[in-house]
Order: sequence, then C-alpha cells, then structure tokens
Amino acid sequence: MTTSSTAPAPAIPRRAIFMLIALTIVWGTNWPLFPYAVREISVWTFRSFAMVGAGSALLLFARMRGLPLQIPRQYWRTVVLATLFYLVIWNVCSTYAAVLIPSGQAAVLGFTMPLWGALIAWAVLGERLSPRLLLAVILGGAGVTLLMVPSFQAYAAAPLGLAVGLLSAIGWAIGTMILKRGKVMVPVLVLTGWQLLLGAVPISIVAIVLGDGNWFMPSWQSIAVISWITLIPMCIGNVCWFAIVGLLPANIAGLSSVMVPVVAMVSGALINGEPLGPLQLLSMATCVAALVLALGQKTTPAAAQK
Repeated sequence: MTTSSTAPAPAIPRRAIFMLIALTIVWGTNWPLFPYAVREISVWTFRSFAMVGAGSALLLFARMRGLPLQIPRQYWRTVVLATLFYLVIWNVCSTYAAVLIPSGQAAVLGFTMPLWGALIAWAVLGERLSPRLLLAVILGGAGVTLLMVPSFQAYAAAPLGLAVGLLSAIGWAIGTMILKRGKVMVPVLVLTGWQLLLGAVPISIVAIVLGDGNWFMPSWQSIAVISWITLIPMCIGNVCWFAIVGLLPANIAGLSSVMVPVVAMVSGALINGEPLGPLQLLSMATCVAALVLALGQKTTPAAAQK
C-alpha cells in the first residue's frame, strides 16, 4: 500500500510538551539563584563543580538503567564542538551576566537564542520559516524587546553584562545547530552527561589558574544553592533540553524555550524584588502567543520519529 505524499505532517510529540513544561520551570526559577551561588566562589569554580557533579550524576543514573556509556567515535567531533559553544560559552557567560545585571534581564538576553537560532537555521541549515513560524519569531522578538525596555539603563551602566548575555545566547544557538545537524544517535542521559563533563574540563582549568590557592569551605547556604542548581536545573533541565532538540526541528526547539525568561522575571520579582509591571505582563502575553504558534507547527516525519 502506498501513502499519499499530501498526508498531513505529524503534530508536536506529546513527550516534547512535557519536557518543555519541566524545562520552563526548572530553568526559569534557576536564574535568580545565580548571584547567591557565586557570593563566596568565582563563576568558574561554581560552574566547574556544578558541571562535574551534574555530568557524573547523569552518567551514574544511565549506568544504573543499563544504558551503554560509550559515544561512538564518529560522533565525538560533533559532541565536542556543540559542547564548546553551548555548555562552555553559555554556562560561563550567562552566569557572569546574571551577576553583572539583574538576573531576570540576564535571562532575557540569554533567551534571545530562539531569534539567533532561527536566523542560523535559515542562513546555514537552509531551514525555511513558514509564515506561522515567522510570526512566532516576530512575537518572540517583541516579547524579548519589551522585557529589555526597562533595563536599557542597566545595560548602559554594565555594558559587559549586555555583551556576555548576548554572547551566551549566540553560543547556545550555534551549539544547538551543531548538535542537530550532527544527528548524534546516543541516549539523552549519556549524551548530556558526557557533554557536561567535557564542558567542565576547560572551565575547571581556568578556575584553577585564576584561583588564589586559598582553599576554604563555603557556607551551608552557598553549598545548598550550588547543590540545587547542580541536581535540578543542570541535570533535569539539560536532559529536557537535549530531548527537545532531538524531538523537534531546530527552529521550533529554539522557540519552545521562549517562556523561560518570563518565569525568570517572575522568579526574580519574588526572590530578589526585581521589577514586574505592565511591560513585563505584555511581554508574557506575546511570548505565550509565540510559543502557541511554534508548538502548533507540524513537524516533518523524520523529526517526529526521533
């Protein structure tokens, strides 16, 4: 029996929706915690401990589930390049941004990734934007711009925060494109665990080089925050993200994260007293609209079967 070439493309997998909900919660509530994580230790030391701990925990869990821990040789180049752009550039730059400017605004800059991702997918991978996805990108960009409007003064006072925030988004977008194009056929737990450990290598080297040799035990509050970030946002969040990347086309995967800065803004308002007013609420509405449009887009059969 032959199938019609005009058969409708499958909808977004339900598993991707559940992963997206978890990702939005654990990453969105994570941003206001960054300043507390680096009160006593450097950004490099914090990220080093968090990435080693999260990567080791995921590989241990994968081993307990009986999954093979090896990554085939033909995938290593792709995995290393994707790790460099996403986990190294993103983790370091996003944390510095959250320290230099309000955490909610740093999240907004970091999550301009969908816009960069859509541009890169179009320019490099040749992925065409349908009218629906183009409108989603425009709405997502409008939502991000609205969140940025009250913070132009903060950006002017801390231009480095603006620069590293945007760099984190571009690194994340490039890393996602590399991983998506490489089609790495490895279990998500194993892929995520190895990427975290690989990303920890250059970060740990810099942490040691920049350290002053004064070893000490941080307070229990710092240890608690770092442990939470390691086990929840780093472990669960990254597993959800890599699963979404495998389930969805690159441009839709990028747009699916557009709600994270909204949750980050609300969390920042509740935890750190950061501003939350009419502009932020309007931004939430446009981000929700962009997400609905992106997730309403039909996927190609190949993407849906991954």
